[in-house]
Amino acid sequence: MASTRTIFDDVRQAEARVLPADAYQAEFAEEFGRATGVVWKLERAQEFREPDVPSWRAMMTGDWERSLALIAEMREPLTAYYRTRPATRRLRVVETPLTPYLQWELRVLAVRAEAGERPRVLAAGAVREFERTAPLPELVAIGSSLLYEVLYDEIGGHVGARRITDPDLAGPCRAAIGSLYERGEDVRAYVEREVLPLPPPSASSRSRGTHRP
Repeated sequence: MASTRTIFDDVRQAEARVLPADAYQAEFAEEFGRATGVVWKLERAQEFREPDVPSWRAMMTGDWERSLALIAEMREPLTAYYRTRPATRRLRVVETPLTPYLQWELRVLAVRAEAGERPRVLAAGAVREFERTAPLPELVAIGSSLLYEVLYDEIGGHVGARRITDPDLAGPCRAAIGSLYERGEDVRAYVEREVLPLPPPSASSRSRGTHRP
């Protein structure tokens, strides 16, 4: 029988140095700031916690209008940020119906697209062939030999990352993300068609129970 292993399975099982959240964020900022090529991001989970983001907090407390206003305020600082940063290609895998988190995040990604990032959206059905053993990992690929598998706890809180520096994994993984990205749709078109018509999101009881304003 042919093997069903994929490059993403290899990444999950690769040797890695585990970084706590603060160390990862500091290291990522340094690596991102000096990157010279495209930085690739892959997002698969459908719900995260973003307590440091005011618009997420507003959404979680039911103030959708304020959440949207705060998202709009991100545009100018993000435009200045991306003006001096490497090109970024983010692939956002989506399942429907959209979770409240994803309804919020896709609005944020549309603003990021206007500011200079290039996010695309891909339906979860398009990645099933890579998920025979587990959902796709959350990944960041920088340069030719650096991968981060970003880690989250059971309620979607960021807890750190696995740092992988094997070029024999990083190159094929980056190529796999790029191939999926080519099949994706510009996030702004997706938001216009699928997100704007939706009523304001209602935070799930699971997420609401973990939120502290």
